[in-house]
Amino acid sequence: MSSSFDTAQIITQAAEVPAALATLKQKFRVEQTGHIDFHLEQFSIFKNYSDVSVSGSYAIKNKNNDSYILFTTAVPKHADHGKTITDEQHVWALAYLKHDFGRVLIRRETLVDKIKELIHPVELDFAEDKAFSDTFYMLVSDRQKAIAGTDRNFRNVIMDIRLDDFVIEIVEHTLIIGNTHPVSAEKVIHLAEFVSRLCTTCD
Repeated sequence: MSSSFDTAQIITQAAEVPAALATLKQKFRVEQTGHIDFHLEQFSIFKNYSDVSVSGSYAIKNKNNDSYILFTTAVPKHADHGKTITDEQHVWALAYLKHDFGRVLIRRETLVDKIKELIHPVELDFAEDKAFSDTFYMLVSDRQKAIAGTDRNFRNVIMDIRLDDFVIEIVEHTLIIGNTHPVSAEKVIHLAEFVSRLCTTCD
Protein backbone atom coordinates (compact mmCIF):
# COMPACT_ATOMS: atom_id res chain seq x y z
CA MET A 1 0.00 0.00 0.00
CA SER A 2 1.22 3.52 -0.72
CA SER A 3 2.28 5.91 2.01
CA SER A 4 -0.40 8.37 0.79
CA PHE A 5 -3.04 5.94 2.10
CA ASP A 6 -1.38 5.92 5.52
CA THR A 7 -1.22 9.73 5.53
CA ALA A 8 -4.91 9.95 4.66
CA GLN A 9 -5.71 7.64 7.56
CA ILE A 10 -3.79 9.86 9.99
CA ILE A 11 -5.54 13.02 8.72
CA THR A 12 -8.95 11.33 9.03
CA GLN A 13 -8.12 10.21 12.59
CA ALA A 14 -6.99 13.70 13.58
CA ALA A 15 -10.27 15.13 12.25
CA GLU A 16 -12.26 12.71 14.42
CA VAL A 17 -10.82 14.04 17.68
CA PRO A 18 -12.49 17.50 17.67
CA ALA A 19 -15.86 15.93 16.77
CA ALA A 20 -15.46 13.35 19.55
CA LEU A 21 -14.58 16.08 22.04
CA ALA A 22 -17.56 18.21 21.05
CA THR A 23 -19.89 15.26 21.60
CA LEU A 24 -18.22 14.45 24.93
CA LYS A 25 -18.67 18.01 26.20
CA GLN A 26 -22.38 17.90 25.34
CA LYS A 27 -22.94 14.88 27.59
CA PHE A 28 -20.42 15.31 30.43
CA ARG A 29 -18.80 18.00 32.53
CA VAL A 30 -15.31 17.93 31.03
CA GLU A 31 -12.12 19.86 31.77
CA GLN A 32 -8.83 19.72 29.92
CA THR A 33 -6.08 18.53 32.25
CA GLY A 34 -2.65 19.97 32.62
CA HIS A 35 0.33 17.67 32.20
CA ILE A 36 -0.38 14.42 34.05
CA ASP A 37 1.87 11.38 33.86
CA PHE A 38 -0.62 8.52 33.67
CA HIS A 39 2.26 5.96 33.66
CA LEU A 40 0.96 4.16 30.58
CA GLU A 41 4.21 2.20 30.39
CA GLN A 42 2.97 -0.01 33.25
CA PHE A 43 0.15 -1.50 31.12
CA SER A 44 0.82 -4.68 29.14
CA ILE A 45 -1.78 -3.69 26.52
CA PHE A 46 0.82 -1.32 25.07
CA LYS A 47 3.55 -3.97 24.77
CA ASN A 48 3.42 -3.95 20.95
CA TYR A 49 4.31 -0.26 20.81
CA SER A 50 7.74 1.29 21.17
CA ASP A 51 6.24 4.54 22.39
CA VAL A 52 2.81 5.69 23.58
CA SER A 53 2.29 9.37 24.34
CA VAL A 54 -0.77 11.33 25.43
CA SER A 55 -1.71 13.92 22.81
CA GLY A 56 -4.66 15.21 24.86
CA SER A 57 -6.27 14.36 28.19
CA TYR A 58 -9.61 15.42 29.65
CA ALA A 59 -11.06 14.98 33.12
CA ILE A 60 -14.68 13.87 33.41
CA LYS A 61 -16.03 15.45 36.59
CA ASN A 62 -17.90 12.82 38.61
CA LYS A 63 -19.66 12.94 41.96
CA ASN A 64 -16.93 11.07 43.84
CA ASN A 65 -13.75 11.39 41.80
CA ASP A 66 -12.61 12.31 38.30
CA SER A 67 -12.12 9.87 35.46
CA TYR A 68 -10.22 10.60 32.27
CA ILE A 69 -10.37 10.37 28.49
CA LEU A 70 -6.93 10.05 26.88
CA PHE A 71 -6.14 10.58 23.21
CA THR A 72 -2.86 8.80 22.49
CA THR A 73 -0.32 8.55 19.73
CA ALA A 74 1.31 5.12 19.54
CA VAL A 75 4.31 3.95 17.54
CA PRO A 76 4.13 0.22 16.65
CA LYS A 77 7.27 -1.82 17.21
CA HIS A 78 6.89 -3.62 13.89
CA ALA A 79 5.09 -2.83 10.66
CA ASP A 80 3.19 -5.34 8.55
CA HIS A 81 5.26 -6.80 5.74
CA GLY A 82 5.97 -4.17 3.12
CA LYS A 83 4.49 -1.28 5.12
CA THR A 84 6.26 1.64 6.71
CA ILE A 85 5.66 2.21 10.42
CA THR A 86 3.12 4.99 10.96
CA ASP A 87 1.82 6.42 14.21
CA GLU A 88 -1.60 5.25 15.38
CA GLN A 89 -4.21 7.44 17.04
CA HIS A 90 -6.22 5.80 19.84
CA VAL A 91 -8.60 6.81 22.61
CA TRP A 92 -8.70 5.28 26.09
CA ALA A 93 -10.54 5.93 29.33
CA LEU A 94 -8.82 5.77 32.71
CA ALA A 95 -10.09 5.66 36.27
CA TYR A 96 -8.53 5.36 39.71
CA LEU A 97 -10.11 2.71 41.92
CA LYS A 98 -10.48 2.52 45.68
CA HIS A 99 -9.40 -1.15 45.86
CA ASP A 100 -5.99 -2.55 44.98
CA PHE A 101 -6.78 -5.21 42.35
CA GLY A 102 -3.21 -6.36 41.74
CA ARG A 103 -2.89 -6.92 37.98
CA VAL A 104 -6.09 -7.77 36.11
CA LEU A 105 -6.99 -8.21 32.44
CA ILE A 106 -10.66 -8.40 31.35
CA ARG A 107 -12.06 -8.88 27.86
CA ARG A 108 -14.98 -10.66 26.25
CA GLU A 109 -14.55 -14.43 26.40
CA THR A 110 -14.03 -16.30 23.13
CA LEU A 111 -14.66 -19.93 22.23
CA VAL A 112 -10.89 -20.51 22.26
CA ASP A 113 -10.76 -19.16 25.82
CA LYS A 114 -13.49 -21.58 26.89
CA ILE A 115 -11.64 -24.54 25.37
CA LYS A 116 -8.34 -23.54 26.98
CA GLU A 117 -10.10 -23.18 30.31
CA LEU A 118 -11.27 -26.81 30.17
CA ILE A 119 -7.67 -27.97 29.83
CA HIS A 120 -5.84 -25.51 32.04
CA PRO A 121 -8.05 -23.28 34.22
CA VAL A 122 -6.38 -19.91 34.70
CA GLU A 123 -9.15 -17.33 34.76
CA LEU A 124 -11.10 -16.05 37.74
CA ASP A 125 -14.75 -17.14 37.70
CA PHE A 126 -17.59 -16.14 40.03
CA ALA A 127 -19.87 -19.03 40.96
CA GLU A 128 -22.54 -16.56 42.14
CA ASP A 129 -22.42 -14.63 38.85
CA LYS A 130 -22.48 -17.10 35.98
CA ALA A 131 -23.59 -14.45 33.48
CA PHE A 132 -20.46 -12.39 34.13
CA SER A 133 -18.13 -15.41 34.08
CA ASP A 134 -19.66 -16.73 30.84
CA THR A 135 -19.30 -13.34 29.16
CA PHE A 136 -15.86 -12.15 30.27
CA TYR A 137 -12.38 -13.60 30.43
CA MET A 138 -10.64 -12.33 33.58
CA LEU A 139 -6.97 -13.03 34.27
CA VAL A 140 -5.59 -11.94 37.64
CA SER A 141 -2.23 -11.92 39.40
CA ASP A 142 -3.67 -12.00 42.94
CA ARG A 143 -6.97 -13.83 43.32
CA GLN A 144 -7.75 -12.45 46.80
CA LYS A 145 -7.22 -8.82 45.76
CA ALA A 146 -9.20 -9.30 42.56
CA ILE A 147 -12.11 -11.01 44.34
CA ALA A 148 -12.25 -8.24 46.96
CA GLY A 149 -12.37 -5.54 44.28
CA THR A 150 -14.69 -7.26 41.80
CA ASP A 151 -17.88 -6.93 43.79
CA ARG A 152 -21.41 -7.02 42.37
CA ASN A 153 -21.44 -3.28 41.58
CA PHE A 154 -18.16 -3.52 39.68
CA ARG A 155 -19.33 -6.54 37.69
CA ASN A 156 -22.65 -4.86 36.85
CA VAL A 157 -20.87 -1.82 35.43
CA ILE A 158 -18.73 -4.07 33.23
CA MET A 159 -21.78 -6.05 32.08
CA ASP A 160 -23.32 -2.80 30.83
CA ILE A 161 -20.37 -1.84 28.58
CA ARG A 162 -21.69 -1.02 25.13
CA LEU A 163 -18.40 -1.44 23.27
CA ASP A 164 -18.25 -4.67 21.29
CA ASP A 165 -14.47 -5.02 21.33
CA PHE A 166 -12.49 -3.74 24.29
CA VAL A 167 -9.89 -4.66 26.85
CA ILE A 168 -9.72 -3.57 30.47
CA GLU A 169 -6.42 -3.66 32.30
CA ILE A 170 -6.02 -2.81 35.97
CA VAL A 171 -2.66 -2.25 37.62
CA GLU A 172 -3.30 -2.01 41.36
CA HIS A 173 -5.59 1.07 41.66
CA THR A 174 -5.49 2.25 38.03
CA LEU A 175 -7.93 0.98 35.37
CA ILE A 176 -7.68 1.63 31.66
CA ILE A 177 -10.19 0.59 29.00
CA GLY A 178 -10.26 0.88 25.22
CA ASN A 179 -9.01 -0.71 22.04
CA THR A 180 -6.76 0.09 19.10
CA HIS A 181 -9.60 0.70 16.63
CA PRO A 182 -10.01 4.15 15.04
CA VAL A 183 -11.14 7.09 17.16
CA SER A 184 -14.85 7.88 16.88
CA ALA A 185 -17.30 10.05 18.79
CA GLU A 186 -19.42 6.99 19.55
CA LYS A 187 -16.49 5.13 21.10
CA VAL A 188 -15.46 8.16 23.18
CA ILE A 189 -18.98 8.40 24.62
CA HIS A 190 -19.12 4.66 25.41
CA LEU A 191 -15.77 4.87 27.22
CA ALA A 192 -16.79 8.00 29.12
CA GLU A 193 -20.09 6.43 30.19
CA PHE A 194 -18.24 3.40 31.53
CA VAL A 195 -15.62 5.21 33.63
CA SER A 196 -18.11 7.81 34.83
CA ARG A 197 -20.50 5.12 36.02
CA LEU A 198 -17.61 3.18 37.55
CA CYS A 199 -16.48 6.20 39.56
CA THR A 200 -20.03 7.02 40.61
CA THR A 201 -21.15 3.47 41.49
CA CYS A 202 -18.03 1.84 42.93
CA ASP A 203 -16.99 3.84 45.99
